[in-house]
Amino acid sequence: MLTATKTLSGLMGLCVGDALGVPVEFTSRAELAQSPVTKMLGYGTWNQPPGTWSDDSSLTFCLAESLCRGYSIDAIAHSFWRWYKAAYWTPRGEVFGIGESTYAVIMRLNQGVPPLEAGGTSEMSNGNGSLMRILPMAYCHQNLAFPELITRVHQVSCITHAHVRSQMACGIYISIAVALLKGANPQGAYLQGLENIQKVYTADEYLLEKPHFERVFSGEIAQLPITQINSDGYVIDTLEASLWCLLNSSTYAEAVLKAVNLGGHTDTTAAVTGGLAGIYYGVEGIPQQWFNQIARKQDIINLAHRFAVAVDY
Repeated sequence: MLTATKTLSGLMGLCVGDALGVPVEFTSRAELAQSPVTKMLGYGTWNQPPGTWSDDSSLTFCLAESLCRGYSIDAIAHSFWRWYKAAYWTPRGEVFGIGESTYAVIMRLNQGVPPLEAGGTSEMSNGNGSLMRILPMAYCHQNLAFPELITRVHQVSCITHAHVRSQMACGIYISIAVALLKGANPQGAYLQGLENIQKVYTADEYLLEKPHFERVFSGEIAQLPITQINSDGYVIDTLEASLWCLLNSSTYAEAVLKAVNLGGHTDTTAAVTGGLAGIYYGVEGIPQQWFNQIARKQDIINLAHRFAVAVDY
């Protein structure tokens, strides 16, 4: 049985990582090496109070809320539109820092473009905007065969990021998250997740993209030196960085602070890391002070309860 504690672990793990990174987004690694983030800060890049999360968490919560009513690509896409137009699932009633790709897609959705045709398909459309919000799909694993789960993961990615590379990054991430939900430790989940997803990605349509994931599929991403880990907005860089941070840490706090202090896309790297770390270390592993500082904390707790009920049928 899936408990609300399990759903809250992932959702809040992602959100806290996101909020830690928001004030220093786009700060360089060299600057953060001189003055590393060690606690929940405020203001900075977006001039927001401590505990403010970004579109990463907003769109994650939109997805989880939609899944509470069943799986509907149209409903998920509509929730993204509501976020942008009506500040739905924003921390403080305003949207800030929306990515260019996501903005363009929301405009296309508003013009009536079907959700599965709205996402960018060019090689330049491989930002981290679908990976950052895909985590709730992992919780659907109990009720779907694995190939069907990954098909839906791909579809949810396609709403904003439809290139096969972005779909595959989401599929790999969810496969690892599912292994964590089943009780594996981070290293075990990484290897098991790769083994499970490899069976899906042997299909011809994925073969040309697989070389881009060579470092992830090696099973040895954790052994790379930090100088070879990038933390910009490219989806593969975000996937690699999040796995590297998770596998080279022994607590939730260590994992997300590592992610933030890589610099660059600090909120997204820490959110993607924090989702996995939250699942593994649990709600109790998230520092209480950080947890308490999060905007709309009770709303997130309530969502986690609704989501647990919805996916545990």
